[in-house]
Amino acid sequence: MDAARRVSEHVLYPSALAVDAADLVPASHLEAVAEAGLYGVAGPRDYGGADLDLVTFSRVVEILAGGCLTTTFVWIQHHGVVRALAACPNSQLRTDWLRHLIRGECRAGIALGGARPGPPLLRASRVAGGYLLDGIAPWVTGWGLIDVVYTLARTAEGQLLAALLPARAGDQLAVSSMRLVAVNASGTVELAFGGYFVPDELVCSVFGQDEWLAQEPRRLRPNGSLALGLAGRCCLLIGPSPLDAEVDGLRDRLDGAVADGAVPAGHGDGDMPAARAAAAELAYRAAGTLVTAAGSTSILAGQHPQRLAREAQFLLVFGSRPAIKENLLRLLLDR
Repeated sequence: MDAARRVSEHVLYPSALAVDAADLVPASHLEAVAEAGLYGVAGPRDYGGADLDLVTFSRVVEILAGGCLTTTFVWIQHHGVVRALAACPNSQLRTDWLRHLIRGECRAGIALGGARPGPPLLRASRVAGGYLLDGIAPWVTGWGLIDVVYTLARTAEGQLLAALLPARAGDQLAVSSMRLVAVNASGTVELAFGGYFVPDELVCSVFGQDEWLAQEPRRLRPNGSLALGLAGRCCLLIGPSPLDAEVDGLRDRLDGAVADGAVPAGHGDGDMPAARAAAAELAYRAAGTLVTAAGSTSILAGQHPQRLAREAQFLLVFGSRPAIKENLLRLLLDR
């Protein structure tokens, strides 16, 4: 975690306002993260990764998010792809990509249009030698900074097709930029697939949607660290306050929600949706406290409080699920 702290304090935070105003995260930021070995923290040791446990990995996310949420938002997507490839039955894809991704020589993003419950946004149809993809994948992050996209599409049988696709627009893949009020330099886009052919050699696996949903608490945990990182930065700028203990308490609560085997958000009881909501609410409240404490200069462009306040608003909706939203609305309305 020392490497994460060095990058966060000496590279990311000093440039966070410049990144906030930029069109895209500087490649040099991601190169600095790679040089610190942080692209491989979730990768298996056999391929040169650090194989950090989820609690430690989430702490790294929190540290980096306290430096620059936008850069961390791009970087965090990468690790789900590394984990998926590490467990992928397609050994050739592992050979071709995993070591490069762990070293940060190549970068990955995710497109989850087929994974959401309900009618699929992105569909996969079996054809000779592979699959055809049709539909959309919104909220794909890192476009212009990533080399490959781990893409999930739904088959006619209700299975999820996972494929590793080149991050390039073409006749069958249109890209639309999404203008965001915070973390806009993350390169977040919507992908539209129209008869996009995926050869079998690019298919990672085909599996049931229940298998995907069963891993939801583990995916949601690091996302909560984005909010903790932002709240922690606000605490540093405010000075000692009761918010410090709240950050520590929520970190423990999020860790416990995974350790206790919390069920997928929106699929029954469990503390992960409530813990995620509490983390987002704390970040929002901490940012508001910072704006108030810093006074009128907080609303000037080029000041950290207004940046953090906008980013806290972003985290109210990022990575949300119905149960998280319900818990968050309850927290906001009850205060």
